[in-house]
Amino acid sequence: MHDLSPMARFGGLVATDLRDVTSDPSALDSSGFWAVSADFEGRLVCARFGDVREEPVPASVPGAWSGPAAGDWTSSLDRAAYTDGVRRIREHIAAGDVYQANLCRVLSAPVAADADVDALTALLARGNPAPYAGTIRLPGHGVEIATASPELFLRRAGGVVESGPIKGTGRTEADLLEKDYAENVMIVDLVRNDLGRVCATGTVSVPDLCVVEKHPGLVHLVSTVRGELRADAGWPGLLAATFPPGSVTGAPKSSALRIIDALETAPRGPYCGGVGWVDADRRTGELAVGIRTFWIDRGAGVLRFGTGAGITWGSDPEGEWRETELKAERLLAVASGTYAPSAGSPSQGETQ
Repeated sequence: MHDLSPMARFGGLVATDLRDVTSDPSALDSSGFWAVSADFEGRLVCARFGDVREEPVPASVPGAWSGPAAGDWTSSLDRAAYTDGVRRIREHIAAGDVYQANLCRVLSAPVAADADVDALTALLARGNPAPYAGTIRLPGHGVEIATASPELFLRRAGGVVESGPIKGTGRTEADLLEKDYAENVMIVDLVRNDLGRVCATGTVSVPDLCVVEKHPGLVHLVSTVRGELRADAGWPGLLAATFPPGSVTGAPKSSALRIIDALETAPRGPYCGGVGWVDADRRTGELAVGIRTFWIDRGAGVLRFGTGAGITWGSDPEGEWRETELKAERLLAVASGTYAPSAGSPSQGETQ
């Protein structure tokens, strides 16, 4: 049997010696080092660890991860249902209900009873390196996550907070459309408004807009939004103002959430939520958007993975389906053991 004791891993940091678990976000302003998992539906798990040390991601050990067979994955929305959902969102846009909405689907496949998400993280580090890669393993609390997220949800350093929304995806920069740039700008406006609820007046800025970032197998458009937190604003206020992340909901957020609830047939769980760490003593933290993320559902005996796309008036239903396939393709291959790095594949230093 694999060791499934509680632990967390974020980049070159490893946390062990679990001390406390709570759903109260005010704990993140108290003391200690916390691993944080926030489901899209709002469930928050904060785990405080006593031992935090620098340690590189270990090399993957043959046989340590026994993933699903490549053909075992099923989707909460099949191609017909997904493309129909895109058409329905375009109808909502035409009616003026929403400017953009994300439509996601959850893939599931049977997984071994002793599957270890940290062993999957070791494989992902080689097959799909990402800036916010990590593990949160808390089997006793229903949280077993391996993420290869490329997207910054919230970074806090003292009184400064930053978000890095991603909108716009293609295999190459040449694939990016006018629709992708428009989509990014819409979400930047939403994130500015969200941060403006907890930042000092006049401090929210956009240092970078629609920067092309290269990641394994695809490119993204990424922007940066930054602000200075009000003196009375801590993690509870920051999460309340910004959650769930705007890049995976849509604009306006409240309308997009209603549409998502009507069209999606499976809960997103950790996918599209927040995953990362907070060092309350140093008043720092880094939460990623839970995309490119696997999680184990022990009750169902399955490994899950989410993929989706932002839908605008300019969306082509078949094109959006292909985008969800592109985002999932490489990671499912890594998890199922069918990914074979080519001579030109990215090194550890490259991002998603």
